[in-house]
Amino acid sequence: MYGEYGVPGFAMSNPGGAMIPQVPFEQPKNLFRYGEQSLWSSQRHAAVAPLANGTFRLFTTPLGQVDQGFAQGLTIAETSLKEGGRIPAGVAFDAYGISCLVAGAVTSAQLTPNFQIASAINTAELITDLVNVQNNGVLTWDFIQTQVDIAPLHLIGAGGGAFGSISTTQNATSSGALNNGAGSIWMYRKHPISLPGNSTFSVLLRYGANAAPVGATNDLVLKVALFGYYKTAIEIG
Repeated sequence: MYGEYGVPGFAMSNPGGAMIPQVPFEQPKNLFRYGEQSLWSSQRHAAVAPLANGTFRLFTTPLGQVDQGFAQGLTIAETSLKEGGRIPAGVAFDAYGISCLVAGAVTSAQLTPNFQIASAINTAELITDLVNVQNNGVLTWDFIQTQVDIAPLHLIGAGGGAFGSISTTQNATSSGALNNGAGSIWMYRKHPISLPGNSTFSVLLRYGANAAPVGATNDLVLKVALFGYYKTAIEIG
């Protein structure tokens, strides 16, 4: 006689009347770790560079390598990718938000290629450059054989930072600074973009036929960031 509990793992009686799930006799082979993370990548537009009908590919150049308009290896400020254009094996990433920061960069023969991404957008030329890329630029997902347009840049905020109009007077000189948004990250609020492990992707920065060239005295740097969740498989057996 087994009694009311029966043999191990199989109950003879169930007072609640519902099915009792069986407890596995083996340990699971892996566990999953979840968290929030962002991925980012940057594109440099040099002074006087033409933009009309141009297409520029982001998220393809990893840390330390040279591309995406830069004359020196990308650092952590320009990208977080350790491997260009691919989600690592064992990691899945769901993007639920995207931002695009437009920044001015100092152009100087003494600084090339080690130029500085440090120009306040406070001159007529830089403000024109900012409005130019906002009004003519579009971001597009590129999944090798499939392209999906995301939105025009004027819908995609900078994600934070110094913004608006600031006026100060120092040494009898007034200055101001602008960027393309206080926050207002363009969100995939209902349907995140899923990027499985080992999948390849990039984000295209595309311009229409009416985009003007970059101004003559400063470079521009556009930094695109993806906000989302990652899931990592942790082998335990």
